[in-house]
Amino acid sequence: MGDKSSIEWTEATWNPVVGCTVISPGCTNCYAMRMARRLEAMGQPKYAGTTRMSGGRPKWNGVVRLDEASLSIPKGWKVGRMIFVNSMSDLFHENVPLDFIQRVFSAMRDTPQHTYQILTKRAERLEELSGKLDWPGNVWMGVSVENADYMYRIDHLRRTGAAIKFLSLEPLLGPLEAMNLTNIDWVIAGGESGPGARAMDASWVRSIRDQCSAASVAFHFKQWGGVNKKKTGRQLDGRTWDEFPAPSKVKVRLVHEDRLTRATM
Repeated sequence: MGDKSSIEWTEATWNPVVGCTVISPGCTNCYAMRMARRLEAMGQPKYAGTTRMSGGRPKWNGVVRLDEASLSIPKGWKVGRMIFVNSMSDLFHENVPLDFIQRVFSAMRDTPQHTYQILTKRAERLEELSGKLDWPGNVWMGVSVENADYMYRIDHLRRTGAAIKFLSLEPLLGPLEAMNLTNIDWVIAGGESGPGARAMDASWVRSIRDQCSAASVAFHFKQWGGVNKKKTGRQLDGRTWDEFPAPSKVKVRLVHEDRLTRATM
């Protein structure tokens, strides 16, 4: 957790929940497992016992820990920023109670100076709980889709009450053709990085970029990845792609939410 982040599409991270469970192929080399092990070794009790060693590498062991004290942290950040929520977990993990998720949403609503970016692989539970959440306009909700087997997650996301909806196609492990991008505002794509990184084909990325262009969806290319991601860089066809949801879309959603709020007062 920190008020600064090196992740290309955000500015800070906030972890009211830590720990997770491997659920699909995109989790295999998750950087958060390595980071959790490192933070535990550095003496941070929040991460103690959240991983186990398997095949010489740290893996999530299913321990999920709620950090009550962290709920007030965003209030201390007076200058607005983009905040990646739960970079070290999944807010919609089955072991995170609904009432705690609602408290996280309350904390986000109470700090409108920030923009919050949430990612989940548990799209079914996301949709199941969506109607029980008070969705602030400053919350962007996304799902991770690593290959074609998990494109169904997009449909679950589409049926939620999130103001801005986005996809994280990272680590991209296969082609994603003919995606339905209806009501999707933003797409992030990127290759896997770090030890054991699996290769990504350039044609997969170009196809995603072209689909976004055809659907007028903002496209952000994060990285080629590999063992040394700095060496491979993040240029695609001679340029960087750093698009974000159009300010007009964000403003329209916020105005709509404000009208709904005033109508019920």
